Amino acid sequence: MKKCLILTGAGISADSGLQTFRDAGGLWEGYKVSEVCTPEALAHNPRQVIGFYNQRRRQANAAVPNAAHKALVGLEKYYRVQIITQNVDDLHERAGSSKVLHLHGELNKLRSTDDETEIIPFTGDQTDAIRSKTGAPMRPHIVFFGEEVPAFPEAAEAMRDADTVVVIGTSMQVYPAASLIHYAPPHASRYLVDPNPQGVGADVEVIPKRAAEGVPKLVEYLISQAEK
Repeated sequence: MKKCLILTGAGISADSGLQTFRDAGGLWEGYKVSEVCTPEALAHNPRQVIGFYNQRRRQANAAVPNAAHKALVGLEKYYRVQIITQNVDDLHERAGSSKVLHLHGELNKLRSTDDETEIIPFTGDQTDAIRSKTGAPMRPHIVFFGEEVPAFPEAAEAMRDADTVVVIGTSMQVYPAASLIHYAPPHASRYLVDPNPQGVGADVEVIPKRAAEGVPKLVEYLISQAEK
């Protein structure tokens, strides 16, 4: 069975009603990224940062998987599917995808500020009363701008033996995620589903549609190829 590597960005979640950072003119719900998504912001104004992610968590958990999320689940009968997502929601998992790697963290988890290995599932609103085993404050399990991306080596390794690479709903402008496609082997087929593709190489087949429209059609094609 061939391997299909799926790399998803904010565009796939946008079709479930979740706001994207870039499409909002550099703002999330009226906040600058420097106010809510940097280590400095967490240190200087933790309540604002935590409150912002409480709001994002509520929004994400109220959203439902769309046609693109659901279509990707069907690929698992025909390919070894690995999803690498830049998104922090759990829409892929709720749709039924079985192998999902989150590059930038997960909204439904918290981690200790003094022990990054202490990570707990969490779906409600975080408060000051939630502490680590050692009594340290917990923080959203999110990779902030300026922080290392711990999952990147695993993602790069997963890309190395892909037979097909599908990029969905991402500008491919945010590093290091944007460099992942360069780890794919030369023989791998490459597809991009995005209504506003930018800087796409000649070896990438572009489907200029929103995720919920373009992904189901591409999945149908990939299944037909697997059945030959």
